[in-house]
Amino acid sequence: MPEQISIFELVANASLLVQVVMGMLALASVMSWMMIFQRWFFLRRTSRDLERFEEHFWSGIDLRQLYTELEGGDNLTGVESIFSSGFREFTRMSEQAGVDTEAIMQGVQRAMRVAINREEERLESSLPFLATVGSTSPYVGLFGTVWGIMNSFRSLANMSQATLASVAPGISEALVATAMGLFAAIPAVIGYNRFSARVDVLLGRYEVFSDELASILQRAAHARTTTKSG
Repeated sequence: MPEQISIFELVANASLLVQVVMGMLALASVMSWMMIFQRWFFLRRTSRDLERFEEHFWSGIDLRQLYTELEGGDNLTGVESIFSSGFREFTRMSEQAGVDTEAIMQGVQRAMRVAINREEERLESSLPFLATVGSTSPYVGLFGTVWGIMNSFRSLANMSQATLASVAPGISEALVATAMGLFAAIPAVIGYNRFSARVDVLLGRYEVFSDELASILQRAAHARTTTKSG
């Protein structure tokens, strides 16, 4: 019974360029899995923080008290950062004389929009890398395969009698590059699609929260203006 060649032997006996391609794909795969796990834990924690804050926000707590509690912490992120930015701008502009409700709300909405854009950058971190790995890894692996098969056929010119046993190892090691390209690409594509959907959901909830907060602050600003004019 003929001895079978292991995958390790195919990789070890591959040409230098094919080995470089395999090394790049292996590195891309390892980095992709690291980012997939990191994004999974991060987005899961962000979702829990959002639910916890919204529950606290709608519990009837005074907004100024909530703002004071948040300002006592460091490195606010997520919905806490959006609330803090909007309420800080509302407080600052409300203390200025001669500022009407419309001007106050424009400042509040602008501050919350900046905070949402900042959070969007945080949520989408690492996603471009996953998209790049998912879209390019199959082609990189295919390049290694084509190069390996080309070398196998070139070696046939130096043989007086070509047999399947003489070219099979070269073709097999070349096909390993395609397999590694798919192995790197498939998890990256799945992770990118999954995380992109979760990011869209979180951003949508941030938008809804900012609209609800703007409505609350607008009523407060209108009451303040009415009281002063009265």
